[in-house]
Amino acid sequence: MQNRGNPETATIEVTSMGNAIIDVLWQAPETAIADYGLNKGSMTLIDEDRAEFLTGVMGDDKLMESGGSAGNTAVGLAGLGARSAYVGKVKNDTLGQAFKDSIAHTGALFDVPFSEEGPATARSLIFVTPDGQRTMNTYLGASTRLAPVDIDESLIAGSAVTYMEGYLWDQPEAKDAFRLAAEIAHKNGRLTSLSLSDPFCVDRWRSEFLELIDGGKIDIIFANQDELKSLYQTDDLDAARDRARASNAKLVVLTRGYEGSEIIAAGQDDIRVPVVEVVKRVDTTGAGDLYAAGFLFGFVRGESLETCGLFGSRAAAAVIQRVGARLKKNDLKAVTAA
Repeated sequence: MQNRGNPETATIEVTSMGNAIIDVLWQAPETAIADYGLNKGSMTLIDEDRAEFLTGVMGDDKLMESGGSAGNTAVGLAGLGARSAYVGKVKNDTLGQAFKDSIAHTGALFDVPFSEEGPATARSLIFVTPDGQRTMNTYLGASTRLAPVDIDESLIAGSAVTYMEGYLWDQPEAKDAFRLAAEIAHKNGRLTSLSLSDPFCVDRWRSEFLELIDGGKIDIIFANQDELKSLYQTDDLDAARDRARASNAKLVVLTRGYEGSEIIAAGQDDIRVPVVEVVKRVDTTGAGDLYAAGFLFGFVRGESLETCGLFGSRAAAAVIQRVGARLKKNDLKAVTAA
């Protein structure tokens, strides 16, 4: 694939767009599960009142980090040394400022104006009990307010690749922001990328995702095997691959867990990338997000597609061996090591 969004003329190598969610982690006592009526080991969507209550009961030693799927990718890219930017919506409140400070600390550019009214900043409240179980309560809040007015045309026009998470498609204004970003990118000779996010997201928006892909609006698709099969409504992975090859996407990057990953590129044979073995799987949070970060880093730096896949696999393998979706310096160095 020769056109890589002209990164040599880009001010930003990858701009990531998604739901801006701050992760709030607390090492909680086991009693917190019963005391606060939590569903241990699961993820529960909650409203603002419940979010404010649970935030208040967390101890002062809680850890706050910028999160969200595309946010994790933006941070991973910045850690690898890419010129990375993030587009998402937070409110001008305590957690919104914490989100901005957290993402800025990583080196990723985040310059979307705060919401001054409406829902509070989105958060994932994560209670980590002594047995290592993570119990998540998620409030989507201000993240759902991303709109076309938040799209900086000069930022997208100057980004080699604009990477968007499928979860954005759940809100009408965010859809319009998504479409506008894609239009600006292509008008300026840049590339667009879409993560399908999860099979349920694909189930909700299959026809519209296919319309985007068939209409040539998306250049690079990231999907796991369940998401790809859901997109093409088949239980046969080979059939899903065939449909992907025939699509208008320039690249389809398919992750397959223990089976590694595959890169389906227009006009060439599929590329198989072996899995990177790990010592112990601790937490799979962010594996797909960091795979995308590793892959896109290699991509905008002109590496072969095989090497892009290797960088993605290494990043994913590193993140699942620790709690959370951030990589340490040694992990980041290992992603791109010769």
